Amino acid sequence: MKQARIEWQGQVRDVLVNERDQVRLDDGTVLKEGEFRWLPPADGTLFALGLNYADHASELEFKPPTEPLVFIKAPNTFTGHQQQSVRPDNVEYMHYEAELVVVIGKTARRVSEAEAMDYVAGYTVCNDYAIRDYLENYYRPNLRVKSRDTLTPIGPWIVSKEAIPDPHNLALRTWVNGELRQQGTTADLIFSIPFLIAYLSEFMTLQPGDMIATGTRKGYPTWYRATR
Repeated sequence: MKQARIEWQGQVRDVLVNERDQVRLDDGTVLKEGEFRWLPPADGTLFALGLNYADHASELEFKPPTEPLVFIKAPNTFTGHQQQSVRPDNVEYMHYEAELVVVIGKTARRVSEAEAMDYVAGYTVCNDYAIRDYLENYYRPNLRVKSRDTLTPIGPWIVSKEAIPDPHNLALRTWVNGELRQQGTTADLIFSIPFLIAYLSEFMTLQPGDMIATGTRKGYPTWYRATR
């Protein structure tokens, strides 16, 4: 089973999703698509990684970082599966970024790498849109680049960690209007999931429902690279 959050009959509900990807309520009722609205499957703090794949750093002509480049995304940016992300006016370079998201399952403070996976509830995905028109420094993306309303669709659900024994061997693909734009695997992460949990929890407490977006692969459109 997978876990999700939906809005149904004006209420937020935590629900299960069966093997046929059907939403099931506590009483066994199965809801049809269109009878409810998908919400982000977790609602904690979202920690996002920049340049966590070497090929992405390379296409931007940067050296891979030696320490995680982490920024925080506010809840106003979150939206659910099949909900609308609103493209800002007067923007040319709105860039897709498919990412594996780690969902924290219990409070983590000064966790070691060896025990870090014990604090994982499961995994989901997000599209960490970036508005490149306003990007001044890849190491410090400003608010107008990464904190726009609705520009972080997440979900639709959380897959339990038990169902994914090796999160460092997952395929990630992005299609834009039917065209494959990004393709790769999480095997190429620069900083692993246990490392990131240990790194963050060393100086701040991670809470259940917090999320770590682990970074995106290469895949800038050629027209963007040509205008840099």
